[in-house]
Amino acid sequence: MLALKLTLVPSFLLAVSMSGKWWGPAIAGWLAGLPVVAGPILYLLVLQHGPSFGARAATLSLAAILASEAFNFGYAWTCRAASWRVALAVGLVAWFASASALALLPVSAAAAASSASPAWALAAAALGVGFGNAFLPRSHAVASGAPLARIDLFGRMLAGVVLTLTVTALSGRLGASWSGLLAVFPLMATVLSVSSHRAHGPEFVIALLRGMVAGRFSFGAFCLFLSFALTREPVLAAFAQAVALAVVVQGLTKCLTKGLTKGLTKGLTKGPTKALAKRLTKEPTERLAKPGVTTKPAARQACAAVPQASNGSRANASD
Repeated sequence: MLALKLTLVPSFLLAVSMSGKWWGPAIAGWLAGLPVVAGPILYLLVLQHGPSFGARAATLSLAAILASEAFNFGYAWTCRAASWRVALAVGLVAWFASASALALLPVSAAAAASSASPAWALAAAALGVGFGNAFLPRSHAVASGAPLARIDLFGRMLAGVVLTLTVTALSGRLGASWSGLLAVFPLMATVLSVSSHRAHGPEFVIALLRGMVAGRFSFGAFCLFLSFALTREPVLAAFAQAVALAVVVQGLTKCLTKGLTKGLTKGLTKGPTKALAKRLTKEPTERLAKPGVTTKPAARQACAAVPQASNGSRANASD
């Protein structure tokens, strides 16, 4: 069990971090949206406390999407006017305040057997996604393509170990609610925000945090499925199906987002430009084709000069 705690989450973090170097940023971004941190922690909680405990923890992990977006909101709106330390403090305060409110949700063992708890959690998750999409600041910054430093990679893996050991060690005292909430502690968001803020500035961080909103759907599908399946199916089968569902949802989200962005970009650039060019070329032709439309004096003089020059040339030739 200890070996799993020390290696499971860091291994996933290492794979996601190195995937950008191996297969490019598109694959790395796609993998980063999967539950690479909360998934292994929930699996360890099930092994340690049983499927019922894990189902309740998964329900709160689903609701914790709202707390994660609260962290992003606090950090994003603060980083433009303050240092990364102040922005991080504001983000963490926002996360703990939201998590404390979510811990009051009815997630008892009896409620977990019904659909009441997942319904509350799903509503909280939907509120978080809508809130983040509507109220996070906007930025058009793009990634600079800088390679991941070894110290940053080591920091991510170490943070993953610390979070895993903390949640699993205190899960008996904290209960399923706080264990599920802490499993979705914004570990990656914290590490990425701080390192990106220091290296690239606040606009890059804002673009990064807004990009995380699209990844919430696959994570939500993963947790929602586990909240139902853990008490009805074998543990490995439930997690395997949840992972497969998360991969499918993540792929669909990426395709839909890419298609929507491409369509909007094409419509905003090609459509008006094409219409304007057509109008600019069509209107002068129509004006000249209409009877009674006269040209400007300068144009008439230029046209009259052509025959005169031609007549002069003929006269010179005859002489």
